[in-house]
Amino acid sequence: MPPSTTDIAERTRTPAPPLVAPPRGPAHAHPPRDGVEADLRASGSVGKALALLGAFSPEDRSLGVSEVARRADMPKSTVYRLLAVLVDGGLITKSGTKYSPGPLLTELAALANRQDLRRLREAALPYLLDLYEHTHQTVHLAVLEGIHVRYVEKIYGHGQVGCPSRVGGHAPAASTALGKAILAFSDAETVASASRSLRPLTPYSIGTPRGLALELRAIRERRVSYDRQENTLGLTCVGAPVLGWRGRVVAAVSVAGPVHRFRPDACATAVRNAAAGIGAQARHLF
Repeated sequence: MPPSTTDIAERTRTPAPPLVAPPRGPAHAHPPRDGVEADLRASGSVGKALALLGAFSPEDRSLGVSEVARRADMPKSTVYRLLAVLVDGGLITKSGTKYSPGPLLTELAALANRQDLRRLREAALPYLLDLYEHTHQTVHLAVLEGIHVRYVEKIYGHGQVGCPSRVGGHAPAASTALGKAILAFSDAETVASASRSLRPLTPYSIGTPRGLALELRAIRERRVSYDRQENTLGLTCVGAPVLGWRGRVVAAVSVAGPVHRFRPDACATAVRNAAAGIGAQARHLF
């Protein structure tokens, strides 16, 4: 007997898909999307890369993998991989077995530093001008760079032809009132670096680490520093630290004049007050 129409329909009917049990758990639970997982992995890698960059400092600009791994608290295999990526990106430079901050990182740091210095100078300028009007001597604003001070601003005093400082120029921190004011409130590593690099410039310069330590202790107590011909013969100076947020030292201000007519002790209070005023402004900037 030939098959009926019903039999043919039953044979050609598409089978229904198998029933699948719904996933257990709350109705709103969904597995994480690939994009979210990728974002989490990327953020973790960025954090590790930042930790590697934080291993370097102005005093330790060239480090091996083992030292970077120790400072960043990471496995050496992870450090090797991340350093290779940072080298490719120009953030780190490799020379032999040593790594150091690369040109791109240096450029970014310089840009941020210029912006910080501009804000600091703008905040300090009214106080520097007041200090000049009070003394009519040369007024300086400076920051610490390594073991040197960098002059950020200078207002020339009357007849100060022999004052060699210039904006953008540097001087040894341990032989200037500006530098000693900053060192007195700096961390132990910075002070130790300055102590190891003592090079007397005049017969009056501090020549020993113990001498520098005693001087810095006195500066912390009185909040004022002196340079009595320690950096340049014929010039004397009084300075004070600029303390920003939570007492962190960010700069120093000073007044300098010729030894035959300038009495730094007479200006100490004015310099200290100017530094305090600049510090109050700096707390909103740094």
